[in-house]
Amino acid sequence: MRIENSFIPVRGVGEATERKLWQQGVTHWDEFDPSLVGPTTAERIETFIEEGWRHLDSGNARFFGEQFPGSEAWRLYENFCDDAVFFDIETTGLSASRDQVTTVSFHQDGDTTTLVAGDDLTREAVARQLDAPLLVTFNGASFDVPFLEQSFDLDVDAPHVDAMYPCKRLDLTGGLKAIEGDIGIERDRPDISGRDAVRLWHEHERGVDGALETLVSYNREDAVHLRELMDHVADQLHEQVFETVCRRE
Repeated sequence: MRIENSFIPVRGVGEATERKLWQQGVTHWDEFDPSLVGPTTAERIETFIEEGWRHLDSGNARFFGEQFPGSEAWRLYENFCDDAVFFDIETTGLSASRDQVTTVSFHQDGDTTTLVAGDDLTREAVARQLDAPLLVTFNGASFDVPFLEQSFDLDVDAPHVDAMYPCKRLDLTGGLKAIEGDIGIERDRPDISGRDAVRLWHEHERGVDGALETLVSYNREDAVHLRELMDHVADQLHEQVFETVCRRE
């Protein structure tokens, strides 16, 4: 589903009004007919469409991140997925005030970069990687993003899709690896967990051969698989939210 199919960011247009427009054949901004809604709503929709095209043409995802309800942020995905950054962090614990970020993996446009504490994991490097039109995480709204912000004194303000929430709309629940299994994504090391990631870091600090390489591999898989997961979720929600309504007579 693309941004151009959406009318819900407009003030006064809720889910019911948007579905009604779709059912009446207005499935794209170019098809909007002002006579189908009241004059005030029509004016607001036309203003939003005019501004929306301008921001789409300039690649300004932040405008749409501010306009769309948080629960509908997934609708930005198809427009900006090619430049989106999929990322995941590993830490020594759950508290940003007490624990340390050990590795962060970023996946963008087929390339994956992993930053490692004590080497290249710096505030500047993290900020540079997060400079993207759209960020995608799993449980990142409550963990990865605030952890990075506190640990590196950052303000992460790019539009953000936390895939955990659209997954829940599809009844895909549990952790990232459990959901990957449910939709057929296979891991090279399915036996490694988040708890193992903490252990591997401490083994690396003690000089255990191969511990860091295994941790980095695990972290990179999390980031890379987010792309495949989000592709699946966006396709399924497109069908559930949009196509199903458009097919109704």
